Amino acid sequence: MPKQPVTGDRNFDDLAQRFARNVYGGLKGRIRLSVLRRDFGQHWPFPPFVPDTGRPPLRILDAGGGQGQFSLPLARAGHAITLCDLSEQMLLGARAEAEQLGVSGQVTLVQSAIQSLDDALPEETEPFDLVICHAVLEWVLDPEALIDHLIRWLKPGGHLSLCYYNLHGAVYKNLLRANFKKVERGDYGGFRGSLSPINPLYPETVDQWLAARPLERLATSGIRVFHDYILDRALREQAPDKVLEQELRLSQLEPYRSLGRYMHVLLKKRVT
Repeated sequence: MPKQPVTGDRNFDDLAQRFARNVYGGLKGRIRLSVLRRDFGQHWPFPPFVPDTGRPPLRILDAGGGQGQFSLPLARAGHAITLCDLSEQMLLGARAEAEQLGVSGQVTLVQSAIQSLDDALPEETEPFDLVICHAVLEWVLDPEALIDHLIRWLKPGGHLSLCYYNLHGAVYKNLLRANFKKVERGDYGGFRGSLSPINPLYPETVDQWLAARPLERLATSGIRVFHDYILDRALREQAPDKVLEQELRLSQLEPYRSLGRYMHVLLKKRVT
């Protein structure tokens, strides 16, 4: 049966459980969250995951936040989270997790595309201290326009955490598997029912978009710079602590960084 193309931005209602299990349910998720937290720890003015009663809580937008795997721990540290997602099933998962963590009162769930937040949020909503957008750019048809929507919700001096699927990583993994026909076609977009993104991105392209906008780059890291290239699944899992240690060590070091399956960029909106 031929694959069915995706004709619009991806809604994960049909894949919510599989997404949570495959992406965050094991070592892959542990690596992703560890790299993200390390980047925040290195470049954030204070530890955002540690409760601090002497500091005003941050207002955080998790744009396309899914089940809140990254942002809900920030709510547990006392910050106010607005989590939007197109998928009702993803939001149900986020609600259940927020209840389990005891942070429901600090979390606002909004079923909306990021591009429609102007209509979905109250008119008086002010820009946020931090906007998180992880693994969303590669699932929309116009990722450059999406960046402008994210910046619109970010206050001057606020931070943007952007994580996206790296097309270089997709090319390299297919080369290692000797999928030369796929490489020659250059067809890396996923199909309906697949967890492969519909619009994987070259970092050079994303970097051009970011450089043209009022943003200061603070950090760039690769996520899963070698884990996914260990083709023997048993070897991948036999020493998870060592894998994580080396992933963190190499994630900001070239040439390994540029081969990450995902890229993370932490930015700050310039004050004009």
